[in-house]
Amino acid sequence: MSGSGAPTIEAPWVEGARVAVVAAQWHPKVTDALVAGAIRALDDSGVTDYTVVRVPGSFELPVASLHAAKAGYDAVVALGVVIRGDTPHFEYVCQAATEGLMQVGVSTGVPVGFGVLTCDNDPQALDRAGLPDSREDKGYEATQAALSTLAAVRQLG
Repeated sequence: MSGSGAPTIEAPWVEGARVAVVAAQWHPKVTDALVAGAIRALDDSGVTDYTVVRVPGSFELPVASLHAAKAGYDAVVALGVVIRGDTPHFEYVCQAATEGLMQVGVSTGVPVGFGVLTCDNDPQALDRAGLPDSREDKGYEATQAALSTLAAVRQLG
């Protein structure tokens, strides 16, 4: 598992920021935990104005994230999970979600936290979901990244 070499990111105090958390519905045990981690990070950063929106799957994250960015949210956190199967579907969905979310951030200037788990199996996803026995909390981390980027963008003017 990756994780080694990851920076320690302390989400800045960004009270007053409006944040959209856009989460997939597939694999609810994992995605519900990712959302819970995102909300903890928002609370830790003083963000009280947030909306959680659920979409069917990770493929749908970019379009909903684009609408959130265009609706005036200061940052978007995209959360989902794609588990490798026996067909190339995994590669297509992962690539579409990744490129789509990057395009949302670049085209709108709104920071997008990337919390889409791309795992080979269920245990890998559960280990990254932020559950009590997980080793990582990618929902929290994706939110920290979005808020830190928001603070940096604000600093740049």
